[in-house]
Amino acid sequence: MLTAMTVERVRPPTTAGEETTLAAWLNFYRDTLALKCEGLDEEQLRTASAPPSSLTLLGLVQHMTEVERAWFRRTLAGEDVPAVYPATGEGGHDEGFTLHDDVSAEQAMAAWREEIAVSVRNCRGRALDDTASFHGMEVSLRWIYTHMIAEYARHDGHADLLRERIDGSTGV
Repeated sequence: MLTAMTVERVRPPTTAGEETTLAAWLNFYRDTLALKCEGLDEEQLRTASAPPSSLTLLGLVQHMTEVERAWFRRTLAGEDVPAVYPATGEGGHDEGFTLHDDVSAEQAMAAWREEIAVSVRNCRGRALDDTASFHGMEVSLRWIYTHMIAEYARHDGHADLLRERIDGSTGV
């Protein structure tokens, strides 16, 4: 069993300003993914429970680690950082979905939490209209927040299905 995470998901405020609202929704969806993984052991987190898909909860966590790094470090902050989970086969980078035998679920969860902490730091002091370059386009922090909210929401839906197939748990 993973070390207890004790996730306390906070509902986003309904009357806050735009920046607070965007950050709160992103945190809400981050916490939702953590809750979908809570209480499962290593084997369960590595289980592709919705055949024929090979998608796993741990793969989603690793993927979101890579996505956090891509948008908040490489794009927003302009950092030159390598992939956390290098591709293991042909075709280059697999965006973190592939599981590695030498990376435990606990290590992957810690890497994800660390990447989130860096993301939060990289957003501090920036305005929503601040821009960064992404493949020759300018993207604002507002756009990055919105993209990340959509990315997490989509994958939280996947996590809902995976978790229900693993142990029947629904909701959250």
